Amino acid sequence: MSLIVPKFDESVVVREAEAEVVGRAPTTVRLLADSSSTGGALSTQRVTLTGGADGAAPHRHDNSAEMFFLLDGAAEILCGDEVLTAGRGDLVVVPPGRPHAFAAVPGADADLLIVLAPGVERFEYFRHLRRIALGEATRESLLEVQDLYDNHFMSSRAWDGRRP
Repeated sequence: MSLIVPKFDESVVVREAEAEVVGRAPTTVRLLADSSSTGGALSTQRVTLTGGADGAAPHRHDNSAEMFFLLDGAAEILCGDEVLTAGRGDLVVVPPGRPHAFAAVPGADADLLIVLAPGVERFEYFRHLRRIALGEATRESLLEVQDLYDNHFMSSRAWDGRRP
């Protein structure tokens, strides 16, 4: 077992009005704290999905666990080969190396607090996703930065087969 000892001197406080917002409905990401501001302890964002929107395609993180806490609504979450439905107040923690993905339940909204620990510099990853959405970068460009953001895409029959 390894122990991560974060190295930062000041408390991290992010006011909702000050958080950078990436994207817009149906998928909005509020960047809350990146690894650099928490001494490597964690990185966290709030993701709001409306109308059954997809959040993230199947992927894994080799060096971090990912926590999903449902602030409101309902989400489908891939955990390995299982797709489960999480509702308000539910917590799901996916260990390093395990495939996972998330989306709002069809026709529903989901508001999630997501934490990676130990932290990874993720803000620039979400900005990269915004550039893809705006047509300024290609989806294939994500393959070039998988190692940088410890975000390795993969296929999943369970995820692909969850909806008719």
